[in-house]
Amino acid sequence: MKRFYERASATPQGDAFSVLLDGKVMRTPAKNAFSLPTESMADAVAEEWAAQSDTIDAATMPLTRHAYTAIDGVRTNMPQVVDEITRFGWTDLLCYRAEVPPVLVQRQNEAWQPLLNWLHETYGVALVVTSGVVPVAQDDIGLVALGKVVGAFGGFELTGLHTVVSVSGSLVIGLAVAAERLDPAEAWSFSRIDNDFQAGQWGVDPEAADDAARARSDLVAAARFIALARAE
Repeated sequence: MKRFYERASATPQGDAFSVLLDGKVMRTPAKNAFSLPTESMADAVAEEWAAQSDTIDAATMPLTRHAYTAIDGVRTNMPQVVDEITRFGWTDLLCYRAEVPPVLVQRQNEAWQPLLNWLHETYGVALVVTSGVVPVAQDDIGLVALGKVVGAFGGFELTGLHTVVSVSGSLVIGLAVAAERLDPAEAWSFSRIDNDFQAGQWGVDPEAADDAARARSDLVAAARFIALARAE
């Protein structure tokens, strides 16, 4: 789509904030009001629109895409989204450890176990760890507790959390990012321990590397989106 506006700016809108394109308030693809929870988020989204050249490239506007998803999708389907995110706890990446080689086992344990300890200390939930890929049963009570944690997120925060959890394969990593226990770079690195080890053994596949780069960008943008949703 060609750029159809000269100026993008953020503006207060009642108790929320929106983005103006040449003085006109934006709307979502579903024609809903483009109402954002914080001024910081509105400023950041406006910057994405202002940075576009003659042609609008949606790939360079991750915050706008997350906002559209939050408004048109997540906020009208909160229980389903909460359930989908929470179900990652059943098969959380951090609970499945390698049996060999020792160097990979050590990398996983050093990176992942402190996060599981943090989860237990913070939310009182102890996830079961196993070796190999055979599914291990988790405690229903613990997962219900995690569901309540996820359910306390607002629609915008939940949108970012969904992306972080989906990309990393870990509810624990997602909650740690939201709590600023992990920064995005750490979250990505911890989620890629197995992949990076295999790449070190067998080399990097160019197509897989491209996919990984896109996934990393998605995770970083989602983490920023959570932070912007919580900004004062």
